[in-house]
Amino acid sequence: MSAQRGDDLEDDFVPDELVASSGEEDAAFDSRQGAGDGIDSLLSADEDAEQDEPAPKGKATLAKRKRREKDRERRAKRRKLAETLEVVEPLSTAAQPVHKLANYMSAMQAKAFPDLTGLELNDRRIPETAITDTTQWTESRSLDRLVDFITKILPMLHKRLSQRSKLSGAPTLLYIAGAALRVADVTRVLKDKRLRGDKGGDVAKLFAKHFKLGEHVAYLERSKIGTAVGTPGRIGKLLCETDALSVSQLTHIILDISFRDAKNRNLLDIPETRDEIFKTVLGAPRVLEGIRQGKIHVALF
Repeated sequence: MSAQRGDDLEDDFVPDELVASSGEEDAAFDSRQGAGDGIDSLLSADEDAEQDEPAPKGKATLAKRKRREKDRERRAKRRKLAETLEVVEPLSTAAQPVHKLANYMSAMQAKAFPDLTGLELNDRRIPETAITDTTQWTESRSLDRLVDFITKILPMLHKRLSQRSKLSGAPTLLYIAGAALRVADVTRVLKDKRLRGDKGGDVAKLFAKHFKLGEHVAYLERSKIGTAVGTPGRIGKLLCETDALSVSQLTHIILDISFRDAKNRNLLDIPETRDEIFKTVLGAPRVLEGIRQGKIHVALF
């Protein structure tokens, strides 16, 4: 019988899957013909060949596109979650209990007087009883909350600030801030009618930039003020070198502790302002005497 050529095949011939297999697979099939595992072996071989076969280029591109879309969806969900989460501010030093504030003030004072002995520092120490407990205030200690802070936490100060000032240059409140720009910001807030009412005294703005000491002395001698806001350098000079700033009506000193500068330092972290506060503001003889007598209270905001 002559060999059958491909052209001699019938037109409607359809090759069987097994016939289309490789020659090696045909030989293996023939050697195992009649055995139960012949078809299983061929099927297994076909599956392995399909796994080894690279995916078409179109499918790979589609898979990459789907992965990118899923990544974008995940990033969008993370951004949305971050936007909805409540921003938790770090706990301010000023929010600590009174005994911790007393220790903090003592440690800062020791830095301002590195050459003093322990006994000498104790003579200058701000007693715990003179520090106002502000732990009931759990909200932000930012300027937009200052009026409410005074109203709720320092009600006696609030009452006095709304009363008419009796003497020139004799504030009820000293507010100590670290820089001229901060002083200006605080001054605007403390002029709020919710604090001063219709009778409260003026709010003095006291810092060295643009103002000579003599100009502030003249202003204080003719002005009835309820609050004096200033830098420790200028307030200290007025307290220690002049009689223009009286403490006869003074009941509270607020230290602007929660505000931090561009280097993330608070009022007492900065060596210059720390030294001026403990040496010429809280350490001014008239102020220190009022603190010891319980007439002047220190609050940290």
